[in-house]
Amino acid sequence: MTTLPRLLPLLAVLLFAAPARAEWHHREEAIMGTRVAVELWSEDAALARRAMDEVIDEMRRTDELMSTYKPQSQLSQVNAHAHERPVRVDAAIIEVVERALEMSKLSGGAFDITYASVGYLYDYRQHQRPNDEQIAAALPGVDYRQVQVDRAAGTIRFLREGVRIDLGGIAKGYAVDRSIERLRRLGIAHAMVNAGGDTRLLGDRRGKPWVVGVRDPRNEGRVVTRLPLEDEALSTSGDYERYFEEDGVRYHHILVPGTGRSARGVRSATVIGADATLTDALSTTVFVLGVERGLQLIARLPGVEAVVVDDEGRIFHSDGLTQPQ
Repeated sequence: MTTLPRLLPLLAVLLFAAPARAEWHHREEAIMGTRVAVELWSEDAALARRAMDEVIDEMRRTDELMSTYKPQSQLSQVNAHAHERPVRVDAAIIEVVERALEMSKLSGGAFDITYASVGYLYDYRQHQRPNDEQIAAALPGVDYRQVQVDRAAGTIRFLREGVRIDLGGIAKGYAVDRSIERLRRLGIAHAMVNAGGDTRLLGDRRGKPWVVGVRDPRNEGRVVTRLPLEDEALSTSGDYERYFEEDGVRYHHILVPGTGRSARGVRSATVIGADATLTDALSTTVFVLGVERGLQLIARLPGVEAVVVDDEGRIFHSDGLTQPQ
C-alpha cells in the first residue's frame, strides 16, 4: 500500500532528489511536446551515458512512430488511409493500440483513442474550438469499436470514414515503460524516467525512497505535497496541460468521448500502479469518469490507487491510500 503523508491538491508531477553525488547521472530533452528526464545511478560513467542515450532514443522513436503532428509518422498514415484499407504499422503501435482498446472495454468507453475524431478540431494554442454543428458531424467517428487490429498482419483498419486516433493518453506511459526495460537490461538498478505527467521509478534511491512532489493545480510554482515511492509508476492528467479559457470556461484537451467536449468536474486525476502504460491511460479514464465512478473503477483494480481533485479543489482518494491528515 502506498502511504501519502499529506494530500493537498494535485496536478503535475515534480521530482525532488537528494543532493547529487558523482554516481548519479541526469539528462533532459524536449521530446513528444513535453519535458523528458532520466536520472540513474551508475559507478560507470560510460555505461550511464549509454543508458541515458537509450532512454532518449526510445522516446524519440515513440515520437516518430506515434506523433499526430508529424505527417509522415505511421500514426498519421493510419489516420489518413485506414478507412480505405488496412495500414501496416510497427509492432509498437499494434501493442499500444491493443492496450488502449482493452482500456476502452474496461472503462465502458470512457477511455477512447478515437476521441481524436473530434479532438482534431480543437486548437488550444489558437483558442479555437468546434461549434455544435461541427461536433455533431464528427461525433459518429468517436467509437473504439470502429478500430480493427490484425496482430498477425501487423495492420490497423478503420471500419468507417471519419475515424481518427490519438495515442497521447497512453503513448508517453508506454515509452516510459520501454525506457525502464532498456535500463534493466543494461544492469541499472536505480533510476527515474519521466515524460511530462508520466513517471516510472526503478528501485529506490540507494536506500531511500524517491520523493515525488506534486504542485498545486492552480499555482504552478507551489509544491503542495511530497510522496515517498519506489518501484512504482505514477501518472497525472489535468485540465492545465493544454487549454484556453473563454468567457470564464476552461476548454482543455481531455474530452468526453460521448460528447466531444471537455470533461467537467475534475481538475486532476493521479494514478499510482505497476506500469506507466496503465497509469497513463487510467489517469485520463478517471478524469473523464469523475470522482465517484473513477474511484469505483480503481477499487476494482488490484495494486492500483488514485487521488482525484475535483473542480472545487476537494481531495478524494482510493481506499488503499492512507487517510489525508
